[in-house]
Amino acid sequence: MSKTLTEIAQQLKDSNKKVQLIYAFNGIGKTRLSREFKQLIAPKANSGEADQPELSRNKILYYNAFTEDLFYWDNDLEEDAEPKLKIQPNSFTDWILRDRGQDRNIIDNFQRYTDDKLTPTFIEHDKQINQDGKLVITKTFPEVAFSYDRGTERTGSIKISKGEESNFVWSIFYTLLEEVTSILDEPTPAKRDDNQFDNLEYVFIDDPVSSLDDTHLIELAVDLARLIKCSAYTEGNGLRFVITTHSPLFYNVLHNELNNDLKKLGQDGAFAWIYKRGQSEKYRLDKKTDGTFELATANDHPFSYHLFLLSEVRKAIKADQVKKYHFGFLRNILEKTATFLGHNRWESLLDKTAEGTPNPFASRIMNLSSHSAHAGEEVSDVEEKDKQKLEELVEYLIDTYGFRKQDALND
Repeated sequence: MSKTLTEIAQQLKDSNKKVQLIYAFNGIGKTRLSREFKQLIAPKANSGEADQPELSRNKILYYNAFTEDLFYWDNDLEEDAEPKLKIQPNSFTDWILRDRGQDRNIIDNFQRYTDDKLTPTFIEHDKQINQDGKLVITKTFPEVAFSYDRGTERTGSIKISKGEESNFVWSIFYTLLEEVTSILDEPTPAKRDDNQFDNLEYVFIDDPVSSLDDTHLIELAVDLARLIKCSAYTEGNGLRFVITTHSPLFYNVLHNELNNDLKKLGQDGAFAWIYKRGQSEKYRLDKKTDGTFELATANDHPFSYHLFLLSEVRKAIKADQVKKYHFGFLRNILEKTATFLGHNRWESLLDKTAEGTPNPFASRIMNLSSHSAHAGEEVSDVEEKDKQKLEELVEYLIDTYGFRKQDALND
């Protein structure tokens, strides 16, 4: 049944599952869903993203595209000034760095997913604040420098790539999660060494570090799944997680990991289950043509991305809703299939003309798909002859290469 994003956020909130995993294409509305969900859990009018962690900390922590907006490069550097990554004032980083002293763990997490020689250095500043009517000096960390450390050699401060920057921000957030779940493992609040997270209910994670290579993305997914499974949760009470992603690999690894039960050796020497697969729920988020959304359950098995794309193309053909981005889907299917079958070019998979030459429609696919690998916004009209050719080609691929029709995905 179709719903608004607010209604889907409410559905996620009403669930008693420990973790809910959602796959959706880019442009569908994952980040908007995270904000709708946060508004349900910790409503706050006219709040900026910079102070979000402090405002939300009592009930929810969330990571999305706006989290990275807390970090920015100073582009007005004077001549020969070394680049530094600036951090907007927030209690998020001050708590994890100043109060919890987790800078070393942040660095370790960052280097594990990037390069063990690429080293961030948190630059400490003094800050004057009003505390109980008195001005006091406290520590803050408003900027970070990066360098390559190779034994006794160290480069000057460098500007890292956008992908490395995203990974760095995630490493801070992930280290925070490690620290928070460790604190909440103590069931008695009075015995915890910090009580700032006693009322924390949810963690919402939207698309962490999709720029990682496959090996590190798998490692990140496995690490995150284990952290979730090990966090305290008993009979519906404990920290709950919602994760959204557009990465098929990240989704599939998490899907598999969350389907594996986990037990832990207790203080009495006996093993006890700390996580069962029934504590998770997996979904696909789809957007309908009328602007509403559907959250479809997908618990049985991870999906094959190319088969999912094929089902989307067939669904669009059936509904006469073919758009330019569907040709991007088709090209993606052809590229993956060609790689699997050992062809150097995906054009080799197309049927030949009567003269045995390559299908001239290949260049048309190239033109229609060149700017729409998947842009949900790419909805320009497609000529009828292209729609007809697309349908013929899809049927040819299914009949020739034995694709199983994913009708269940279209229901």
